[in-house]
Amino acid sequence: MPRIEVNRSGEMEVFVQVFERGGFSAAARGMGMTPSAVSKLVSRLEARLGVQLVHRSTRKLQLTPEGQQFYERSVRVLADIDEAERSATADAAPRGRVSINTSVAVGMQVLVPLVPDFMREHPQVQLDIVLTDRVVDLMDERADIAIRWGPLPSSDLVARKLGETRLVIVGSPDYLARQGMPRKPQDLLKHQRLDFSYRRRVPDWPLRVGGQVVEVPVQGNVRAGDGETLRQLAVAGAGLVRLSRYQVQADIDAGRLLPVLEKHNPGDSAPLHAVYLGKAGRLPSRVRVVLDFLQARMAADPRFGLAA
Repeated sequence: MPRIEVNRSGEMEVFVQVFERGGFSAAARGMGMTPSAVSKLVSRLEARLGVQLVHRSTRKLQLTPEGQQFYERSVRVLADIDEAERSATADAAPRGRVSINTSVAVGMQVLVPLVPDFMREHPQVQLDIVLTDRVVDLMDERADIAIRWGPLPSSDLVARKLGETRLVIVGSPDYLARQGMPRKPQDLLKHQRLDFSYRRRVPDWPLRVGGQVVEVPVQGNVRAGDGETLRQLAVAGAGLVRLSRYQVQADIDAGRLLPVLEKHNPGDSAPLHAVYLGKAGRLPSRVRVVLDFLQARMAADPRFGLAA
C-alpha cells in the first residue's frame, strides 16, 4: 500500500495561523490560500489525529483542549525549524515580530525609552507594544512577552526576573503645603489617598510603627485604572499615592513630588518579571533577544536598585 506523504510542518503552520489570525479567512489571506483550502486542511488534520482541534462558529473560533495543546507544541516545533534554518545561513540575525504587553507605567517609564536602542541593535526585529494595566492571558492576546510588576500568581508561564524596586508614598509640594505634611501614619486619614480602580493583591498601605507593620486603608475621591494616571494626578496635586520608586524617581529628583513618611516605610519591594510561553531553551531568537536586552538594561538601571 503506497504511503501518503504528509507535510506536517506545513499543517502546523496553517493551524497556527488560523488561531493567531482569528479565523480561516484571515489565515488564508495571510498565507495566499483560499478559505476553503485552509478549512479542508484543518479538517484533514483533525481526521488524521482523531481529535477535534477547533470549535467552529460564525462569531468566534475557539480551540479545544486538544487544539490548545497542539497549538503550543506546534509553535515550539516551528520555532525549532526556524532556528535550525537560520543557524545554517550566513545571516543568522534574529528577525520577525515580537508582541509585548505591559502596564502603562512600565511601558512609558521603562520600555518605550529603550526601544530606539533595541532597534539599532536588532534592526530586523519588529515590536508590537500594547500598554494596559489589565492582567491579560498571553494566549488570548497573542502576546509573546508580558511584563508585570508585583508577585506572580502560579501558572504554566515561564518568568524571568528583570528587576526589583521599593514602593514609596509621594505627594506634590503644592498639595502638601495646602494639606500639611503627614508626620505619623494616622495623619494619612486626613488626606486624599489615590487608589487603583481594580482589585489588587495588597489593597492597603503598609507602614511600620515601632516593631509592627500597620495598614492604612486607601480611600479618596479619585481612583484610576493605571499607575501612570495616578502619578500624574499626584503631580497635579490631587492627593497622595503609593507607587513603585521607578515610576516617581524622576519626579522626586525634579521636585515635582516629595516622599512622605519615609521613616515609616516598611521597605517592601515590588519585583518586575517578564513572563512568556515555552521553555527558555526553545524560545525563538526574536523573543530571546528582547528578553536578554531588557534584562541587561534593567540590571544597569539605578531605579531598580533597592538602595533607592
